[in-house]
Amino acid sequence: MSAKKISFAVNESKPGAVEAERELRAAAVAAGLAVVDPAAADVIVALGGDGTILHAARKFHGHALLGLNLGGLGFLASVEKRDFRRALELLAAGRYKVSERTLLALSRNGAERLALNDIVLRSSAGRAAVFDLSIDGAPATRYHADGLVVATPTGSTAYSLSAGGPVLMPDSRSFVVTPVCPHALGARPLVVPDTCRMTIANRPRVDGEAQRVTACADGRTGGDMQGARMRRVRGARGVQPV
Repeated sequence: MSAKKISFAVNESKPGAVEAERELRAAAVAAGLAVVDPAAADVIVALGGDGTILHAARKFHGHALLGLNLGGLGFLASVEKRDFRRALELLAAGRYKVSERTLLALSRNGAERLALNDIVLRSSAGRAAVFDLSIDGAPATRYHADGLVVATPTGSTAYSLSAGGPVLMPDSRSFVVTPVCPHALGARPLVVPDTCRMTIANRPRVDGEAQRVTACADGRTGGDMQGARMRRVRGARGVQPV
């Protein structure tokens, strides 16, 4: 992939983000890069934190992303401020590698939301719900928990990790299903191939009551779980200067 044209996606709420963008535009031109509209760009430069990367991955799906970190943790936007100019110079020189990432899509009633990190199913009544998980049509396990996190390899270091899930290699071509506060000592996360067909059903509790469950994609609500579907999506690419 030849990267000669870039566009900026900036979280203007971050202190110093607007000023940093202005300086980086000049630095990009000096390095031999053209700053263009997003539709014409080879690479989208996301300037902010991990939330900015998540937003850019959804909005500019199909584009390669370079994350410049103005946030805190920086799991996704890994280039720190002291290296911003150098990252653009390496990009212009063709010294970078591209990491292919998998997304999840949450669809309901004709509307679809993309998730780079995870899709979370959560009881909305403050009580645990019962989830039956099937893999390729065969029953796999039952979780009695506050919720379930279905995470991509990218998202395995986010909510899933906090809930006790494993870290997946970015190119592992798998998903991890992690229960949130399970009501069973033997309930454990499950790693599955991203080619399998997962079915998650909300079952009535022992007392006969089925909890209302909501589905969220990267923290954005998608409404009730009823009628919601998940599918794998290819096409996310991260750029790492080397």
